[in-house]
Amino acid sequence: MNGEEEFFDAVTGFDSDNSSGEFSEANPRASGVVHVDTSKSNRLGKAGERPPQENGVRKHRTALPAPMFTRSDFSVWSILKKCIGLELSKITMPIAFNEPLSFLQRITEYMEHVYLIHKASCQAQPLERMQSVAAFAVSAVASQWERTGKPFNPLLGETYELVREDLGFRFISEQVSHHPPISAFYSEGLHRDFLFHGSIYPKLKFWGKSVEAEPRGTITLELLRHNEAYTWTNPTCCVHNVIIGKLWIEQYGTVEIVNHRTGDKCVLHFKPCGLFGKELHKVEGYIQDKNRKKLFMIYGKWTECLWGVDPGAYESFRKQERRGDSLRKDDVPEKADGDVVDAVPEAQDTVQVIPGSKLLWRVNTRPPNSAQMYNFTSFTVSLNELHTGMEKILAPTDCRLRPDIRGMENGNMDLASQEKERLEEKQREARRERAREEAEWQTRWFHRGSNPYTGTPDWLYTGGYFERDFSGCPDIY
Repeated sequence: MNGEEEFFDAVTGFDSDNSSGEFSEANPRASGVVHVDTSKSNRLGKAGERPPQENGVRKHRTALPAPMFTRSDFSVWSILKKCIGLELSKITMPIAFNEPLSFLQRITEYMEHVYLIHKASCQAQPLERMQSVAAFAVSAVASQWERTGKPFNPLLGETYELVREDLGFRFISEQVSHHPPISAFYSEGLHRDFLFHGSIYPKLKFWGKSVEAEPRGTITLELLRHNEAYTWTNPTCCVHNVIIGKLWIEQYGTVEIVNHRTGDKCVLHFKPCGLFGKELHKVEGYIQDKNRKKLFMIYGKWTECLWGVDPGAYESFRKQERRGDSLRKDDVPEKADGDVVDAVPEAQDTVQVIPGSKLLWRVNTRPPNSAQMYNFTSFTVSLNELHTGMEKILAPTDCRLRPDIRGMENGNMDLASQEKERLEEKQREARRERAREEAEWQTRWFHRGSNPYTGTPDWLYTGGYFERDFSGCPDIY
């Protein structure tokens, strides 16, 4: 793996006896430096074992323990036929349609291209910073390409942490609500350059041939050196042919990124594929100032790359393109039978680059065996890695410790199914017990509040996680 793909586990550099937590624990918005003891940064602590090293860099796995389980023997229609138009969060799906990750780990994949945040923090001009922030917002959904497996629903109180010193951040998330399902997350730069946080509660609906995930919840990025905050919401994700045919994914909708200090806004249109697939994966948009003057144009594909160019050059190029893009009627292909399957559009491999453009972002190359590993990226492959001794240092609610996900990752589908049913029943019994005692669930690391920039309801990081006092954590596994 290259320098941007090296993975550091959740406890690297944060042994409980030497982690100060000054950056966020006393005051999440404080500007103090996170102190990392580099002499101990590659140890798991007294309870763990020293991991393999190569040139002083932590080595991690490049493949899952077992290949992806085939779904060909299962009929999803028998489950979904009664759910058309309904919200799917309460529907129990066979484990064969899952991927061996929790949704909390899926959220962590936002951080795969975190170098774009560091880049934004170092740029002097607001327009340049917005370009990098826009590229980060697009890159955050890139790992979903061809990811047709459903992540495991987090249990109430479940957590996931990730510390990557090589990429300069640490991350914590918690499942703060079960119905409706809400996942809250918080990340901070180890060099006091950013805070990244939000709460996600997607609404899943089944429409006969497709499953649509409508995003809800605000994502906030704060660049501390510039006293700037950016907010946005992710596009809608749709998985086609869940009943019959080849599964394929598209993202669509408008994403608006607002710089709350300058009033600049970036408007990104994730294009639906269209009748003949011409717009599949395309992203087009622009950056405008507070007076709505267009300053910069952005285009590309969320599966591949993102480019930017001056508005004048962009409009000139598009005019020439429209003049030469007359399609004869006899060239129009016949429409596929929409009652059977949504035909998989043929996407072009590259983006046509407008002269004078600059590259804002390009997706990381996936490992050669990705198709046998649920189409995971190199970053994703390591998210559920569990070294000997880590379980004694992680919070007991960390989803690396979930036996159903671990069983599926190891290829033991029977064990995974049994454990999934057991955990769900344990969660239901805990809910019944709270009802009998008239007690409310208490979140540990996040609390209800309002987004400080939009005023909308949000879940905010309370602090204290990296002090590693897990004595009050619930028994959810």
